[in-house]
Amino acid sequence: MATIRTHVIFPSEVLREIDSLVGKRGRSAFLTEVARQEIKRRRILKFFERKEPAWKIENHPELKEGAAAWVSKMRREEERARTAKRE
Repeated sequence: MATIRTHVIFPSEVLREIDSLVGKRGRSAFLTEVARQEIKRRRILKFFERKEPAWKIENHPELKEGAAAWVSKMRREEERARTAKRE
């Protein structure tokens, strides 16, 4: 992954706190990790704010009878497989 040098301004007390946790040589890695976590958090929040459903029933035909029916079917199939394996 390519990197880019940038100039960022922090309050001195924030920089002191970062340095106390990771040292001056660990600033970039720390800030990169924190930025990635925040990007992920904001994307998740944005996803939850969407009006459209996360998935559509036509994309999951196995659930057309309902999730409970699908789970029961999967359990029956698993039990049959276990019984066949024992025999």
